[in-house]
Formats: sequence, structure tokens, C-alpha cells
Amino acid sequence: MASTALGSATVVTGGAGAIGSVLVRSLLDRASEVRVIDNLSSGRKEHLVPSRAGREAKLFVADLKEPTSYRDVFQGAGSVWHLATISDIRKGMSDPSIDLEEGTRATFHVLEAMRRADVPRIAFSSSSVVYGHATVFPTPEEYGPLLPESLYGAAKLAAEGLISAYASSYGITAHIFRFANVIGPNMTHGILPDLFEKLRRDPTRLEVLGDGRQAKSYLRTEDCVDGMLLATERSHEPVNLFNLGNVDQISVREIGEKVVAAHGGKARIDYTGGERGWVGDVPRQLLAIARIQALGWKPRWNSAEAVDHTIEEMMGARRTHAAGGHRV
Repeated sequence: MASTALGSATVVTGGAGAIGSVLVRSLLDRASEVRVIDNLSSGRKEHLVPSRAGREAKLFVADLKEPTSYRDVFQGAGSVWHLATISDIRKGMSDPSIDLEEGTRATFHVLEAMRRADVPRIAFSSSSVVYGHATVFPTPEEYGPLLPESLYGAAKLAAEGLISAYASSYGITAHIFRFANVIGPNMTHGILPDLFEKLRRDPTRLEVLGDGRQAKSYLRTEDCVDGMLLATERSHEPVNLFNLGNVDQISVREIGEKVVAAHGGKARIDYTGGERGWVGDVPRQLLAIARIQALGWKPRWNSAEAVDHTIEEMMGARRTHAAGGHRV
């Protein structure tokens, strides 16, 4: 976003989360002020570390569903990065209202706060799950019809629609990013934390959902943030839509084997069977990323390298914790 590059204040929702905290640290070197709104349901205060220059973000603990609690945070801001989301997609199966409230309605409240405060720009973290069970691989941004198979995906698609409508109706510039599986430090949910937790509970057996043949693209958080920053600085249409993923895939079977190997290689892997890991899961995902590559972006790590690096980090954090140190 041009205003971010010029140093205006920016707001980051979900800024204490796994992706948001990495973004915040980068924004601290660009914006005059970074304001984080997070309800700390999955984000953590300790994720908000100072920039290399020692600058710190301002944290406002608030619920996006209660706009009166954070409306003033938007005053004088030049941009909003809306990353707040449900980190555990499967929760929507047991409570269908979660994604509506935490995804679609929360996005509406953010857009209304922007409109009232005349904030001109928004960047939004959407997801590859809006494509549903795609039949074209790699899947381009133009693919359709979009038929999401999870309530999380439906909420993301609805939020995209709201953002597009606000851009057209109120002159807001929007950047929408459809993420592949983003992994890195500070994760609390996802395949790697889930597998680590299962082995913690039972070091002899690792249950893997599905048949292990599910294959998806994995992107490191740092690459994801770099892509968002680059796109917001170099694309200037009223609505700018980008896939953000990797050039390849890695299977669930391969990931399970890597996790077992990191834990000593003794655990037995048991697959639950079936094409999908869980209801609403998309068994295959590979995004076309030519559009953002044309701006000069490319991931530093491929999917396997991203997984290896993240496993190494998680094992290091576990060793530090076991030694009585503090995870950073």
C-alpha cells in the first residue's frame, strides 16, 4: 500500500497471531505507527516483538464483533491489514455460527469502521479454500465457479464479496490474498502442531487423518508476508486479487514421515482412511501464482523446505522448553 510505504499509521487485525505478528514486525519499519487489534483467543502478546530498530506496536485487546470497543483505533490510519480469522477451521463443523460471526460479520464491522474513519486501503487474508474442490491445477485466480466446501471457506468468500462491494461503493482500494497453507513460528493450529501434539500424548503412534495422499502447497510465513507487502506496493487497481502459495506440493504422508523422523523415527503411522482428512477438507491444493510472480515475488523455500524448516523450529522450541528456557 502506498500509504504504508510513505509512513502513515496502519491497523492490523489479528496482529498477535502467527502471520499477523510477522507482518507487524515488517510494518514497524514502514509505518509511522502500527496498531494491533486482537482478542488474544489464539494470538499472544509475546508474539509482538519489537522491530530491529526497537519500535513496538500498540496492542488493543478487543473483539471485532464489538465495534464500539475499537472504533477509535481506525482514526487517522492510512491502511488496514485484516488478518483476524478462525485459526481452527474444523470448529465450524460443531458450531456453524462461528465462521459467520468471526469471519463475515467481523469483516463487515472492520469495513464499517474504515468507512466511518475514511481509511482508504485494506489488505485481506483470504484462503485457497474458497476454490472448493478445484478441477484445474495449478488453480488461477480466474477459476470458477467458487464452491467452498467448508463454512470457513464460505465465510472467506463472503468477506471477499463485502470487500469488493465496499471498494466499489466507497472508493476503498483492496488487496485480497488467497493463501495456501502458511506455516512458521507462533502457530497454534494446523497439521504440524496437531501431529506434534499427538506424538506428545503417545510417542509410539501417530494418527494421520485421511489416507495420506492429500497433497497441498505450504508457504513459510516470511514468504507470505513478503508477498503481501510487495503486492500492496506494486498493484493499484481498485480490487487486487492474488493467490499466495508455493510452486509445488507435499503430501500428508510425507509430512507425517518427517515429523516421526524428527521424533526419533520409532512411532507407527496409522491412517484413518478416506480421501479427505475431515469433512470440508480439500484433499488437493496447488495455486497458480504467476500473477504475483509477475510483480517480482517468489518464495524462498519450496513446500518440503518450508515444512523441514518449521519442524526444526518446533523441535528447537521444545528442547528449549524442556531445558527450562523460554520460547521466543
